[in-house]
Amino acid sequence: MIDFAPRAWATIDLRALKKNLSQVSVHCPESQIVPVIKANAYGHGVEQVALALESMSRHFAAFAVASLEEAMELRTFGISTPILLLSGFRNKVEMDYCLNHKIEPVIHSMHQFEEIDKFLQTKVLSGIGRVWVKFNSGMNRLGLNKEQALRVYADLHRHPETEVVLMSHLACADDLESQSAVEFTQRQIAEFDSLKQQIANSTQGPVQSSLAASAGILALPQASHQFVRPGFMLYGGSPFASRTAEESGLLPVMTLRAKIISINNVEAGGTIGYGATHRCKQATRVGIVSIGYADGYPRSAKNGTPVLVNSGQGPRRVGLLGRVSMDMIAIDLTGLDTVKVDDDVVLWGDGLPADEVAHHADTIAYELFCKVTKRVKFVYTAR
Repeated sequence: MIDFAPRAWATIDLRALKKNLSQVSVHCPESQIVPVIKANAYGHGVEQVALALESMSRHFAAFAVASLEEAMELRTFGISTPILLLSGFRNKVEMDYCLNHKIEPVIHSMHQFEEIDKFLQTKVLSGIGRVWVKFNSGMNRLGLNKEQALRVYADLHRHPETEVVLMSHLACADDLESQSAVEFTQRQIAEFDSLKQQIANSTQGPVQSSLAASAGILALPQASHQFVRPGFMLYGGSPFASRTAEESGLLPVMTLRAKIISINNVEAGGTIGYGATHRCKQATRVGIVSIGYADGYPRSAKNGTPVLVNSGQGPRRVGLLGRVSMDMIAIDLTGLDTVKVDDDVVLWGDGLPADEVAHHADTIAYELFCKVTKRVKFVYTAR
């Protein structure tokens, strides 16, 4: 089979991934780390990401995933690190699988507790590091109320072979500007701390706990408990609208590139692409780039969404013209006569934050990463 040069490719810098992970310890030096690698490691390739992280000299408390299928997949890669199943099990069959494969379940509903309680009446938990009890501190998505959390934690804690961790999730930690959001976050933290103290009083001992994900790690030291769960920050994205990833000491891990496959000259008054949504105000040099929404580039990207081209004097930002097609986009090369067919174009990553591109597409960089499709070739580097 002929090995053609890719029309679009994503370079995944594993060195940058590890550098971003080091920022977790800078902010939370006393916490154990649970890297979140759900959703195919946020679109970056879970096998390569998990193996790269596990190869580091440091020990992780667990890897966190969203589904049992994701947990099972990790085990096929030879990952021996414990796995935190954020969604928990759905039934007895899934519970048994978790307990037999070092997959640590989250108990967020009473039906889950009833299943594990039945199990503990006749058997001993073995081979599993922890059970996590999720408290609904205000997000109202998953989690037990305060009375349920107190009961579940106390019941599980009575089994000496069972390590129990209290956890919750912050709904507005990524908003540092809105007073209402800040107050909401503070109320969640206070609710969590209050429950933790109640449990400590009733069990007469320390309570292990986890509250902070990426935003909490970077901006809320009071939310750092025994375990922290970095996700988006590992991949070089900023969870904050008001702060760039670079300002948080984070490096882009994914750089998405494609090729210029054609250059056309369009007269003033000419239109570009489907729907003729862009009309040229002047004679325009138009580059056609080999990427579109079938590759994961967002169709919602607006006119002017930035990309990077090599101008001959270093990278130069230029803007998108017209609608994104399934396989192609058009960009404005007016005044850049040195740009030629087969030159590379950076869609996001090195030199162009994905967060900025996402803003132009009315979405978030999380979605950009997760939607890159199988048509894009992934290249991993540890440079």
